[in-house]
Amino acid sequence: MPTRTFTPEQLKARGVIPRHVAIIMDGNGRWAKARGVPRLMGHRAGRESVREAVKGCVALGVEVLTLYTFSTENWNRPRREIAALMTILRQTLRAERRELRENNVRLAVIGRAGDLPPEVVRAIAETQEYLAGCDGLLLNLALSYSGRAELVDAVRALIAEGVDGNPLDEARVSAHLYTAGLPDPDLLIRTSGEMRISNFMLWQLAYTELWITDTLWPDFRRRHLYQAVAEFQGRERRFGRVD
Repeated sequence: MPTRTFTPEQLKARGVIPRHVAIIMDGNGRWAKARGVPRLMGHRAGRESVREAVKGCVALGVEVLTLYTFSTENWNRPRREIAALMTILRQTLRAERRELRENNVRLAVIGRAGDLPPEVVRAIAETQEYLAGCDGLLLNLALSYSGRAELVDAVRALIAEGVDGNPLDEARVSAHLYTAGLPDPDLLIRTSGEMRISNFMLWQLAYTELWITDTLWPDFRRRHLYQAVAEFQGRERRFGRVD
């Protein structure tokens, strides 16, 4: 039986739109292997999927889209692959900034950005400046990101400001996370069918709805996003409460 397709207007009429969507973009390597092409071709093909996800979120009125772009574990990949990934990232930021501005998209980065090559840091800063007048969707790129590292950095910041004498509660910890001031993700999408969260937003995903698809990231399109949102709308979110 074919999967029902939805339009943004239909989804808005059906129910609540998630404020924050997070995506683990997985499957680039498998996509390339299945086609007998170099692995980096899969990463390049994934650019169109990012574009589709951004446009889809803009059409839905999503406030934040966080993309798991490069993890701290990814630094263990071969040096040539890392260099190529950084080049793709830099080129993509420069190539897409005009369209991002046309769609009123802002840009932010979470993670240990200091680990990134200087030329990538410059491309990020230039893109953020170019988009400074936008006030729509916040495109949040998780770069050199690790959920555990985020918690470690939050604890270090708390210790540095002095924990003694000040109440330590969830709100205070949240205020020291990379995502401080942002709503936690309502919906997490993972492509390629893997059933794990891979050290991503460990604190923020406590009550997030998960949607897993076998679709590989380079094949992900707006219709997949809309299907995920439709299924999200059909779930009852209790946040630990009972009826």
